[in-house]
Amino acid sequence: MIYSRITGTGSYLPDKVLTNQDLEKIVDTTDQWIRERTGISKRHIVAENQSTVDLAEYAARRALKAAGRDAQDIDLIIVATTTPDRVFPSTACLLQKRLDRHGCAAFDIQAVCTGFVYAVGVADKFIKTGAAKCALVVGAEVLSRVLDWTDRGTCVLFGDGSGAVIIEAGDEPGILSTHLHADGAYESLLTVAGGVGQGYASLLDGNGYVSMKGNEVFKVAVNTLGRIVDETLEANQLEKSDIDWLIPHQANIRIIQATAKKLKMSMERVVVTVGEHGNTSSASVPLALDVAVRDGRVKRGETLLMEAFGGGFTWGSILLKF
Repeated sequence: MIYSRITGTGSYLPDKVLTNQDLEKIVDTTDQWIRERTGISKRHIVAENQSTVDLAEYAARRALKAAGRDAQDIDLIIVATTTPDRVFPSTACLLQKRLDRHGCAAFDIQAVCTGFVYAVGVADKFIKTGAAKCALVVGAEVLSRVLDWTDRGTCVLFGDGSGAVIIEAGDEPGILSTHLHADGAYESLLTVAGGVGQGYASLLDGNGYVSMKGNEVFKVAVNTLGRIVDETLEANQLEKSDIDWLIPHQANIRIIQATAKKLKMSMERVVVTVGEHGNTSSASVPLALDVAVRDGRVKRGETLLMEAFGGGFTWGSILLKF
């Protein structure tokens, strides 16, 4: 039987840092208000000459190096992003060109904050069916480009960044299961209302920016993530105590704490980066994973549960033996 395993991780954050104190100068908010409600103290913002593929390339090269692989070893590239460089070609194709890797399949996935989880789910299926042997999966976002910087309810939440993993075929279990869900009935609660399919005029008058009904999103997220935890454990016949690390989507410290409570897990066993990075959407889970791998917290042989929730609504989980 063919299994898939993460063999390398990488991430990248832009140099520019925007603190809560900086935000106090441009929007009606305070450092205390942001910290108490979200746990965020700062976030990273792309430079004017940077785009999503730039961030993706940095993370991809670091993941390749960590895995001891060359770009020519890759036979599948998936980029999860809500902020692609172009309408087309895909950011994955642009990344493929940067890596000088020609011919393999390359495509984007758009599931907002759950994008990386979706992308890993797809790559896992490719590898387990023998359609690929070495996949590059990237989550990369420049959400600062779709924020209304006068809307204190959204501009304080998000940041830019990227994370990547190399997933390879192997003889021993790595990715144990992935669980992907969506419910478009909630599409109006967290959205960018405009889009190319509606005509470029639809992006005007504020429709090209993130809008969110925060309290309603919070309630659904907490309940939904609680259910995905149960689903994942049941599918693998595991107990909550079998999980070594929770690596959640980094949206809000209160949501993360609620999920940890569901698992009866100490926050010391939860990887939390939201304070330093803000919500980087599809990049947040691989970013947090890479941070924890590189600082030595996450070790080979440990069992990890990753989960995410995003606009759509979309949600999902990954259970893996690292």
